[in-house]
Order: sequence, then structure tokens, then C-alpha cells
Amino acid sequence: MSYRLPPLAALRAFEAAARSLSFKLAAEELHVTPAAVSQQIKALEGFLGVPLFRRLPRTLELTEDALAMLPKLREGFACLAAAVESTRRPSREAALTVSAPPSFAARWLLPRLSGFTAAHPEVELHLRAGLDTIDRQKRHSPIAGDTIDPRNDTSEISIRFGTGRYPGQRVDLLFAPGYTPACTPRLLAGMRPMRKPADLRWHALIHDETIPDEGDRPSWAAWLQLAGAGEVDATRGPRFSDAALAYEAALAGQGVVLALRSLIRNDVAAGRLVTPFATTLPTRFAYHLVIPEVLAERPAVAAFRAWLLEQAQAERES
Repeated sequence: MSYRLPPLAALRAFEAAARSLSFKLAAEELHVTPAAVSQQIKALEGFLGVPLFRRLPRTLELTEDALAMLPKLREGFACLAAAVESTRRPSREAALTVSAPPSFAARWLLPRLSGFTAAHPEVELHLRAGLDTIDRQKRHSPIAGDTIDPRNDTSEISIRFGTGRYPGQRVDLLFAPGYTPACTPRLLAGMRPMRKPADLRWHALIHDETIPDEGDRPSWAAWLQLAGAGEVDATRGPRFSDAALAYEAALAGQGVVLALRSLIRNDVAAGRLVTPFATTLPTRFAYHLVIPEVLAERPAVAAFRAWLLEQAQAERES
């Protein structure tokens, strides 16, 4: 069967530009000029006979035709990469890059990683921490592994804190943590002891603003309302753009932080922090393992996935 298809370079340019909504970012990814990307897009639009982008003053917007074509096109690229991957001779040493939110990487994943590296010494593991692994409503940064070069021996996967909606990826729910107040034992039993939620009025409330979009971010106002202490001023206290900084402030006795239980478990066990109240605020965000389908069967990826799911199961049961 013969296929009447446009040039592969034009399809690649469209897919990259559609993902980033930017000719400039697509050009950087493909190592060409923005003008070359624009030319490829125009050629593809001429081949199809329909426009693919609306050129707005400060951004691009996909047309209905582009939105309809993009999922199948990405699926086709994944199939091509998988076909190449299935016949490529692997290198002798497996390399695996895992991207994760900074606080999760430092407080939950890192203390457990020795178990994986001991069981799989053949895997060269790279851990990358970055805030781009936390969902935002309008996100231009691609998911790790979105663009796969099948000649590359390094597999890149992500642990994301978000909604779990990642089209074209293999997604495993790890666990959905809850938020609870935490502070030092000294602050708990100090001059203004915390016996009930309303006692928080006497203490600085530490705000963790790691989640970029305020509407998705758990708030002190929501926790206080849930705990029956809605009269407490929830706006007081310092604000931090990184959960690690918020937790360090709490460890230094500077106030009470609304913390993820799973990330302070070791500090509570060691007596560095206490959780004075049982009320836990749920969040619609959860931790997910996100793997590009084309990489899912690689031995290093499969081994890490099996190990991580076992660790997550233990976390859910604890």
C-alpha cells in the first residue's frame, strides 16, 4: 500500500509547535531556526488545504483541524519510535533519568533509593528535581520523555504531582497525600500551646506556594474551615515558593506549616516535627509515575516502575 504523506520534517515541526504553542521553542527543540519551522508549517498547511494555527499577537492557537489531527500524529510518532526501538541493539549499561518535584525527591524518594540501586546495580540512575514536574493550568514545559530519540540509550521518566491527565503516556497513580499542620514540639508546648485548631490564631502560619496555580493549591483557609476554626485569620505568615523552604522554616520553629503527611513522616518519627491535629485536608493532586509508552518495556524502566509501585503501596498502607 502506498501512502500519500507530507514530508516527515513538516509533521515533526507541526507536532513540536503544537506541543509548545511556540515556533521559537519548536525551533530550539529541532535545532533549526523559527523561520524554518514557520516554512515547514506553511508547507504542511498547503498540503492539507487547511490552516493549523491561528497567529495571535502573543501566542499561537490550534485550529479545530489541528486539534483533531494532533493525537493521531503523536500516536504515529510513538509507533515509529517503538518500531525502531524494538530492533535497536541496546548498550551494555542502562541509563535512567527520573524527574520529580524537589520536595518529593528529597524527602520521600531519596531515602528509599538505596534499595533500588542495591537491587539493580546495572542501572545508571540520574535523579533530577524540578518544579516543572508540578502541574499548572497552562503549561508549556513538556513532560519528561515527550520527545523520544530512539537512538538515545538514556530513558527519561517523570514522577508528577498533578491531576493524572497525561495523554500519550503510561500513568500509574502512586498515592494521594493529605495536608495537615506540623510544627516543632517546642512550639506546640510553648507559651501559646496548641490544644485546639482555634489556638492557631496565636502562631505564624507558613504558606507553601509550590503549586503554581492558586486554585489548585491547598490553603490554610480551607484547612481551618474543615477543622471548625474558620474565624482564624488564614492570611498571616510567610510565604514560600518551594515546599522544601516551607518545611525548613517549620523545622526552625518559625511557625506552623500545612504539610503533606507523606513528606514529613521521617521528621515526625524522629521527633523533629509533630502534627497536633488529626484533621487532614485532601487535595485533588496526587503523585503519578508518568512513562512514555515507547520506553515502558525497557528493562531499566520496567524495573524502576515495579520497585516504585511497591514502595507506593507500602506508603498507602502505612
